[in-house]
Amino acid sequence: MQTDRMDDTLIDVPRGLTNVVAAETTLGDVRGHEGFYHYRQYSAIDLASTRTFEEAWHLLLVGSLPDAEQLAAFRSRIAQARSVPPGVAELLPAIAGLTGDRDPLAGLRMALAAVAAHDRIRPLYDESEDERIADAIRVSAITPVLLASLHALAEGREPLAPRDDLGYVADYLRMVTGRVPDARHEHALSAYMTAAIDHGFNASTFAARVIASTGADLAAAVGGALGALGGPLHGGAPSRALDTLDEIGTGDRIDEWVTRTIDSGGRIMGFGHAVYRTEDPRSRMLRGIAEGIGGARVAFAVAVERRVQELLERMKPGRELHTNVEFYAAVVMELCGIPRAMFTPTFAAARVVGWTAHVLEQAADGKIVRPSSRYVGPAAPVALPASPVAR
Repeated sequence: MQTDRMDDTLIDVPRGLTNVVAAETTLGDVRGHEGFYHYRQYSAIDLASTRTFEEAWHLLLVGSLPDAEQLAAFRSRIAQARSVPPGVAELLPAIAGLTGDRDPLAGLRMALAAVAAHDRIRPLYDESEDERIADAIRVSAITPVLLASLHALAEGREPLAPRDDLGYVADYLRMVTGRVPDARHEHALSAYMTAAIDHGFNASTFAARVIASTGADLAAAVGGALGALGGPLHGGAPSRALDTLDEIGTGDRIDEWVTRTIDSGGRIMGFGHAVYRTEDPRSRMLRGIAEGIGGARVAFAVAVERRVQELLERMKPGRELHTNVEFYAAVVMELCGIPRAMFTPTFAAARVVGWTAHVLEQAADGKIVRPSSRYVGPAAPVALPASPVAR
């Protein structure tokens, strides 16, 4: 839907580009009215429930699920790409001192830029396909290491070095919490992170593709995606969902809190989605995982979810509002021992795989993204008034 400016023909599009097809992709799709999304030809929820994070990563990056030999080779390649260069490691304490746990994504942007400079990552425009794939693996593999290291430094701890005998998710959880997770928590976080790898042309993914279309380097495209993810309307909601549960406090306060929030026009964090008109399939999966672990927090979250929906049906008939991925993602991450400051960074540690896959696809296309705008300001041209500056 590119506009030809030669004849000033403009195409009206909705605010936010809602339902506008901006590009074609082979990576996956979100079918909001069905409550379904997929990575290539496979259900994303099936992959998250039954396969490892690395298998889904291989699928998006290479185009197929790996066999045992391919998976072992891929894991080895990931392990080799996780090392933090000494010069970058020396910078991390200063970066953590600037950002702390207040803005971990800003810290990650700085650290990734340093890695890109150290590695001399070149513009996508100048690279071969193999070089682009190597960059994608490098940036994705080192992201959780940088995030965990910056978090440890912000807390006054020495960062833990990566362990090659653990998988991507298990080792990330170990580096963040300081202990090797049990199988139940590893599976829970793996399911969440695998389900979070990709989700259509969301704001951060689209930002990455726009930057990639200029031929910039892959780390720059990921940096732009991280900037978009930092916005509360995109990736900043998981911890706010727990804040909601904390504010409500007890079961006997649910009705009063929800009614007051709705009447005042407030937003119930963790509910509603820009695409889904049914239950978010990620939320449904994570609710089941949380209930499998159990506990008072999980039972309370389920009670809040059900009561919010009941009250909405009564107060706003015909309006469906379901929990989105952030609601139960927050519960699951808390159960796994991840602190709230690391909720959105954990999402980034998963989504970086999807971003880099989209960057590779966009770079292969070779066409710069250059939409038009409709000017609605004062009529032009108007003669310039006399300048007050003496010449």
